[in-house]
Amino acid sequence: MAGHNQPRQQQPDTSGWRLVGFIVLFLLFSGAGTWTIYTQFAGRNFQFDERLLNPWFILCAVILLGVYFVSDGLRLHYTLRALGHCLPFKHIFRLVFINIFFSNVTPMATGGGVAQIWYLRRHGVRLGTATAATTIRTVLAIAFIFTVTPACLLWLDALQGMAILDRIAGLLALFIVLYLGFFAVVLLRTRWLILLLSRLLRTLRRFHLLSPRRHSRWQYRMMREMTRFSRSFMIYVRGPRRFVLLSILFTLVFLVSLFSFPAVIMVALGYDVDYISTLGLLFVTTFVMYFAPTPGASGISEGVFGTFFRSMLAPGHLVLVTLTWRFLTIYLGMFIGLILMQVELSSGRRRAKAETRPSVTGTRDDPT
Repeated sequence: MAGHNQPRQQQPDTSGWRLVGFIVLFLLFSGAGTWTIYTQFAGRNFQFDERLLNPWFILCAVILLGVYFVSDGLRLHYTLRALGHCLPFKHIFRLVFINIFFSNVTPMATGGGVAQIWYLRRHGVRLGTATAATTIRTVLAIAFIFTVTPACLLWLDALQGMAILDRIAGLLALFIVLYLGFFAVVLLRTRWLILLLSRLLRTLRRFHLLSPRRHSRWQYRMMREMTRFSRSFMIYVRGPRRFVLLSILFTLVFLVSLFSFPAVIMVALGYDVDYISTLGLLFVTTFVMYFAPTPGASGISEGVFGTFFRSMLAPGHLVLVTLTWRFLTIYLGMFIGLILMQVELSSGRRRAKAETRPSVTGTRDDPT
């Protein structure tokens, strides 16, 4: 029984009404964020520019999309290879779009991790390896973003003079250090963190805030998951050097390609673009998105993007650039991911029916 229940526990919630609810929330927050840009930053100006239909822009966008999606798949592929597992490319690249969909319809991107682990489990990857691969892939991206963001806050000209950033820049820098320090302790000194959390759980139990049974269960799970992740990370670090380096390289390529879309859009519209500044602004925007409680940081991402780019764009282009950026990087991938997810679920149901059909036939034809 346990063996049958395990995959079900790992499966993301794909019930029709729940998915519709998540998608509606995503659209509502995205619409609210775009409306805020339109009313507060763009002066209620919107202008569609036919230069975005130029064949050269479309060609550049398609090439950049290819680099973005392929590098996203390859960073997971080489992380899995470093952990000793090889998954066919067709499954890797399906997962790219499924992850885009789920990570953008669930708050704080939590559903994206569950969906990735569920999908990898379906295609023969062990639970520990699947969990480690998806977590390490995320940690690599976070390490780049959280390392670059402080430099952008301190030295990027486009961010200087913003009152809110001047007030919280020191706090953000401290938070980044604490965040990266936490991961360093988890990876390099796991026992320290286990000891600290164990004392915290014992304290909660002593004050009757935690029942003995729940304390025992939480203690076991905490030690198990931290030990598994630490061990898997050590396996990753000690894996074939070329796979480790390639996973890091394609993480960087993925981030740079993702953050290059606004620059390409602005060049197509005739703006003189400072590429480094644009790249830096997207690093900071993505940093903020990591802590947004809305599905896929919808609404928050549009608002932050509008705040950062309003000084670089004409009011009539601000909403247009925001919507084009979100369409290319998020909406398109979500749409493909939704289709692939339904195909994956349908094939799973057909496979389950096919597996039960022989036993039913055998019973019917049994001469006894």
